Amino acid sequence: MQEVKELIPAPLFTNDTIVFGLLMLCLGIIFYTSSKKKGGWHSFYKIVPALFMAYMLPAVLTTLGLIAPEWEIQNANNEITEHSSSLYYVASRYLLPAALVLMTLSLDLKAVFSLGPKALIMFLTGTIGIIIGGPIAILLISIISPETVGGAGPDAVWRGLSTLAGSWIGGGANQTAMLEVYGYNQKLYGGMVFVDIVVANIWMALLLIGIGKTEKIDKWLKADTSAIERLKEKVSAFSAKTERNPTLTDYMVIGAIAFVTVGTAHFFAGHLSVFFKDFVGGMLNQTLKSSLTFLTSSFFWMISIATTIAVILSFTKAKNFEGAGASKIGSIFIYILVATIGMKMDLSMIFDNLGLVAIGVVWMTIHAGLLILVAKLIRAPYFFLAVGSQANVGGAASAPIVAAAFHPSLATVGVLLAVVGYAAGTLGAIICAELMQIVSP
Repeated sequence: MQEVKELIPAPLFTNDTIVFGLLMLCLGIIFYTSSKKKGGWHSFYKIVPALFMAYMLPAVLTTLGLIAPEWEIQNANNEITEHSSSLYYVASRYLLPAALVLMTLSLDLKAVFSLGPKALIMFLTGTIGIIIGGPIAILLISIISPETVGGAGPDAVWRGLSTLAGSWIGGGANQTAMLEVYGYNQKLYGGMVFVDIVVANIWMALLLIGIGKTEKIDKWLKADTSAIERLKEKVSAFSAKTERNPTLTDYMVIGAIAFVTVGTAHFFAGHLSVFFKDFVGGMLNQTLKSSLTFLTSSFFWMISIATTIAVILSFTKAKNFEGAGASKIGSIFIYILVATIGMKMDLSMIFDNLGLVAIGVVWMTIHAGLLILVAKLIRAPYFFLAVGSQANVGGAASAPIVAAAFHPSLATVGVLLAVVGYAAGTLGAIICAELMQIVSP
C-alpha cells in the first residue's frame, strides 16, 4: 500500500505582494501603538518590546493559516509541487546587507574596539554552551525517554543533532556540512530543521523580551555598561551634529550607497563562493574540508563584503548621511527582516514532535544558563550576553537585529561576532557531535 504523504497546507494568502502588505500592516500598527505616551499601550510596550511584537504578530498570522513560508499543492495527477514565499530571501539577501551598510556609516571603529574583550568572551561562552549542551541534553532526555535519543546507523538521533550544532554555532553552511560529514538519514532531516526553527526562534523571542528589561538585568548582573553607553552617546552626538532636514537627493544618495554596496557584495560573493567550492571540494583532508565549508557560502561572503565596504565608508564623508536619517532607513529594513523571520514560525509546530523539541529546549537552556553564569562572574552587560548568543544561534541574519535593538550603532558588533561563528561553526559542531555519540544509548 502506497504511503500517503501529508501535505503542507496552502495558506489563505499565497501572493507575496499581499503577504508583504500584511507584514507592513503589522509593523504600522506596532509602531503607531508603541508611539503612544500614555494609556494601556504605553504600559504594554514597557513590558513587551516593539521588536518582539514585530516578530510575534507575523508568527500568529502563520499559525492561523493566513500566511506561510512554504506549502505544497497536489494536482489531479497526484503530483506534488512545492511553493514558498520569497519575502525572507529578499529581506535577508537585499535588505539585511543594505541595513548593515546604513547602520555602519556612522561607526566609530575605535569606540567599538574599546568595548573590550567581554563581547568575545560571551560569544565563546555561547559556543561552549552549545558544544556541551548537546551531550548533556541527550544524557538527561535518555533517562526519561531513551527511544527519543536512540536510533542506529544513519537514523541515529545524535547524527541528526550534529546538524543542529552546526547551525547553532555557525549557520546554514555549517549545518549542511554536518549532514554530509555524519551521513544522517535525509528523510528524517526535516525533523531536525523543524527543531532548529522552533527552539532557536523561541530563544530569540526571549532575548527580545529581555531587551525591554535591560537596565534591571544589567543591575542584577552588576554589569559595567560605561563603554557601551559612551559608544551610544558618541554616535548620538554625531547624529545630532550632522542632523538636517533630508531632501530627495539625500534619500536617493543613501539608497545608492546602500544598494550599490549590496550589488557589489553579491557580485564578489558569487565569484568567491564558486572559487572556494572548487578549492575546498578538492581537499583530501576531510576534517579540514568540513571546517572550511562556510567559505563556500555566498551568504557568508555577501555579509562579510557588505560589512567591510560599510566600515571603509565610515571613514569617508558618506558618514555625514547619518544626519539625513541613514540609520533610520536601515532600521526600517531590519524590522521588515524581523517580520519575515516571524512568518517562518508556526506556533502550533511546537507540539508536533515534543521529544526532539524537548532535547532542543534542554540544550538551549544549558547554553543560556552558562551565558548567564559567565555574565554574572565577569559582570558583562546583557547586550554582550544577547548578541554573543545570537551570533552563535542566529548567525548573521539575527545577531545584528538583536544588537541594533539596543542601538543602531551596535549592529556591526553582532555581524563581526557572527562572522567568527561561521569560522568556528564546523569544528565546534564536530566536537559536539563526537561527544553526543559517546553519550548516546
